[in-house]
Amino acid sequence: MTRFMGTETEYGIMTPTDPHLSPIMSSTHAVVSYAAMHTMARARWDFQDEHPLKDARGFDLKRYHTVPVIDPNALGVANVVLPNGARYYVDHAHPEYSSPEVSNAWDAMVYDAAGDVIMNRTAAEIQRLYDEGVSVLGGQEPCPPVKFYKNNVDGKGASYGAHENYLYSRSTDFEQLAQGLIPFFVTRQIFAGAGRMGIGEKGDRNGFQISQRADYFFQEMSLETTLNRGIINTRDEPHADASAYGRLHVIVGDANLSQYATLLKMGTTSLVLDAIESGVDFSDLKLKEPVDELKAISHDLTLSHELRLIDGRRLSAIDIQREYLSRVAAASAVDKHVLELWEEILGDLERDPLATADRLDWTAKWALIKGFVDRGVDIADPKLKAIDLQYADINPAKSLHHKLVASGRMKQLVGADEIERAADTPPADSRAYLRGKIAELFGDSVVSSSWQTVVLATSDGHKRIDISAVDGFTRQEVEPVLAGGVDGIAEAFGDNR
Repeated sequence: MTRFMGTETEYGIMTPTDPHLSPIMSSTHAVVSYAAMHTMARARWDFQDEHPLKDARGFDLKRYHTVPVIDPNALGVANVVLPNGARYYVDHAHPEYSSPEVSNAWDAMVYDAAGDVIMNRTAAEIQRLYDEGVSVLGGQEPCPPVKFYKNNVDGKGASYGAHENYLYSRSTDFEQLAQGLIPFFVTRQIFAGAGRMGIGEKGDRNGFQISQRADYFFQEMSLETTLNRGIINTRDEPHADASAYGRLHVIVGDANLSQYATLLKMGTTSLVLDAIESGVDFSDLKLKEPVDELKAISHDLTLSHELRLIDGRRLSAIDIQREYLSRVAAASAVDKHVLELWEEILGDLERDPLATADRLDWTAKWALIKGFVDRGVDIADPKLKAIDLQYADINPAKSLHHKLVASGRMKQLVGADEIERAADTPPADSRAYLRGKIAELFGDSVVSSSWQTVVLATSDGHKRIDISAVDGFTRQEVEPVLAGGVDGIAEAFGDNR
């Protein structure tokens, strides 16, 4: 089957000139400011089809474990459906970009990077409004200038997410899926890690590690995403036909700026899912203590740590990744490219991890920091944490990552023009095309929207469109209907058609 996928990024946000401003307030300014630039759909998000408490293991989390429902118009619940089919909203105290559904890892990489473009546009708009003394929130002062960071930790004990989503066949046994993926997720950080100064949740031990998120996981499997996190998240909320699909909600990854890391992260995971669904057995790779090993790998910059398997063997992270590589098969040109990069990067990591500093986030960041350490800067020097943070700054004028790209020291797979287009254009081969074009062209007529539905205000009242078919509502189907406006769209795709 075509495996649809996407990413969710909670961006770090700061207001340097007003450090005491609530991040909920600044995040709300961010989303509403961007929406005000366009006629896009500042619609209520339709939660009717969302079930975040449903567990893939066959039970539901008790309702009393959740927070109360609040007014969707309340501060901090700003929500925008973007012209590229993505969702841009406030999640807790962060602005979150949830990319549109795409059919391959290459597009997942491009649309993930498009989120950075949108955040940079947001920062520029907030600066403009502040200079003019304008606030987009009634009764509130203008928002001071903001800085956005694509990272996962605040250095004070908090971690925020960079999640991945992959559809899988409902006929797949979830326990088998989970057990096949755990050794893979534990070890893929050697190419997907973003790197971080500080060891432990609060970063209170000096040192550098491979993954931003590894220290924040405590179980093999869990439904929760903010506390007691599991390597496998068991949320059973497909945002599609639940009888046909499950959605693997991956929370164990880092937020990547490296295009290579993003493509490898998404592409290799998709290939492993293909293999599991095809009956390939990975049970011989079961780890004795996966949670401990997740942290141990992250803390070992030499990649020499050997993981203990349940059968008594000891293998390195590179060894385990090579086992996965040897058992998957490519079904498309993108898959073949991913396989080639996977093999190449494992070979380079084995030879010398820093040989990948021109492609991977953690090694690029470590190369910068190690340069200072080698010149006598103490590993505890706050300057090194500043380098860590500045690498994650998404402003091209300030970001160390962008400076590496501009100087040719960090390779790219796709150009800035294609990413800019993806920030404004929905993917042509998924339902995101309809959602995005409606947001772009008829935003004022959108009553509510979600991953599975769009409700339009037509001349004949409110009409609901069910877009549960992820592979439907493509450009080929939708483009001929757009000239008919919302009435034409409702007639062609509405529930009463």
